[in-house]
Amino acid sequence: MRSDVRHFRCEIEDGIARIALNRPERKNPLTFESYAELRDWFRDLAYADDVHAVVILPNGGNFSSGGDVHEIIGPLTDMTMKELLAFTRMTGDLVKAMLGCGTPIVAAVDGICAGAGAIMAMASDLRIATPDAKVAFLFNRVGLAGCDMGACAILPRIIGQGRAAELLYLGRSMSAAEGHAWGFFNSVTEAAALEGAAMDMAGRIAAGPTFANSMTKTMLAQEWSMSLEQAIEAEAQAQAICMQGKDFRRAYEAFVRKEKPVFEGD
Repeated sequence: MRSDVRHFRCEIEDGIARIALNRPERKNPLTFESYAELRDWFRDLAYADDVHAVVILPNGGNFSSGGDVHEIIGPLTDMTMKELLAFTRMTGDLVKAMLGCGTPIVAAVDGICAGAGAIMAMASDLRIATPDAKVAFLFNRVGLAGCDMGACAILPRIIGQGRAAELLYLGRSMSAAEGHAWGFFNSVTEAAALEGAAMDMAGRIAAGPTFANSMTKTMLAQEWSMSLEQAIEAEAQAQAICMQGKDFRRAYEAFVRKEKPVFEGD
């Protein structure tokens, strides 16, 4: 998987990719270019076999302030409807790519996490926060609907319909304590320990049965639109595929030997 990106930071080591937006002096806003490059990077990740977990990190004490006011918001006011739709589809494609990449994503959130930054955290599989993290789906505060980049579909599934409606109608910040109590954050830790906690979680995932983890991620995304009967059948097929894998046999043989299994992702 490539790490030679231009519009965000990316480091890959031991099967874990660490990425972060790289404009800390502006609280890491997204631009047209970073949106597109992130979308393409996550699309390519679906075909990579050397990355088994992704950690999205803050930079300079903030996660992301969302779309850049001067480089995105301003130009959008002068675009045609066709151009606007191309942009909103492109931003939505970033979320689709994150959901469809087959690799678990851990978001480590500190400071400001707003707008599209909040969406990136939402589209991750697991989220860890510092006490200073503030998440805001603030689209209505700039005159837009809260239904942006899948927010109305995904956020209620994480924190519930009523809580999601409150955040999307009011555009207010959700504190780390609220986010933890509501299930948005899996845990809260001090800033000094944030990256370590996220990397520990990613490391545990990367050391697991990575093909099976990819199947779990696929099922978590696809089963939203399935009936219960369809979901049970899809899981039966997915599990049968995993049972043909070598990691399943490794786990069994390690159990017989009373050892901890060492998975190889096949």
